[in-house]
Amino acid sequence: MQPVEYAVAVERYLATAGLGAGSHRVYRIALASWAWLLVERPVPVGRARRGARPPVVPLAVLEGPRAAERLAAALARRAADTDPRTLNRELSILRGAVAWWCAQGWIRTDPSAGLRPRDPAEEAVASPQPLGPEQLRALFALRLPLREQVTWHLLHETGGTVGDVLSLDVDDLDLPRRRTRHRPGRPVLHWGAGTARLLPLLLVGRTGGPLLLTDRRTATGTPAADRCPQSGRGRLSYRRAAELFTAATRPLDPGGRGWTLRRLRPAPGPGARGGRGAG
Repeated sequence: MQPVEYAVAVERYLATAGLGAGSHRVYRIALASWAWLLVERPVPVGRARRGARPPVVPLAVLEGPRAAERLAAALARRAADTDPRTLNRELSILRGAVAWWCAQGWIRTDPSAGLRPRDPAEEAVASPQPLGPEQLRALFALRLPLREQVTWHLLHETGGTVGDVLSLDVDDLDLPRRRTRHRPGRPVLHWGAGTARLLPLLLVGRTGGPLLLTDRRTATGTPAADRCPQSGRGRLSYRRAAELFTAATRPLDPGGRGWTLRRLRPAPGPGARGGRGAG
């Protein structure tokens, strides 16, 4: 029998996909994300995502003259909330499911056919509008965990990429000089007073490992370089950092979508603070 609901079609697809347990979970999360996007609602993140029930969406939403347009708009909304690699993975998963549904005759056309994966290199050089002074004041006034405060101050004051900041280890830091130590092939990051005030608090009791950590202990088999030797917690991922920032900034965004981490990079010019250097 042809399913009426998107969620039922997802379950039938997953049941035949021959996926391992880990991949099955990733596919389910990705396809559930599209359910929120297809009805123009933000994808829950962090704790709000655990146990959240996706909206009921008719499978027919993927058919009709506006199906491709609706899906393109959903892709654009998701692009504002996540990194290119995650977005491309989620798009690939959706395309696989849609192709299977078409083969079953449940939908007649593929509305995802015209969607183009995002090029991570293009995304890296894109220049989203930096947050203005009023937006930054509102952001830094939020009462949030110390890890998030350090992450955001570092991104804004150093001008480093998200990858630069998330890859930092405790022993990369030269606290008295407000900079990172020189490492071959890596930029030297300089920070300002906000980061200098917060970093010592984050480092209490820490002797090594990644600077920015997950909330929980990492999985067995995680490389030692990505695990805190004291707590066993892992290195914070790009995806999780982006989710946390978007969720925290939704109340500050008039559009209600939240901001992306790249908007924390300072505007270019002589007034920009901190910065990257060659050491």
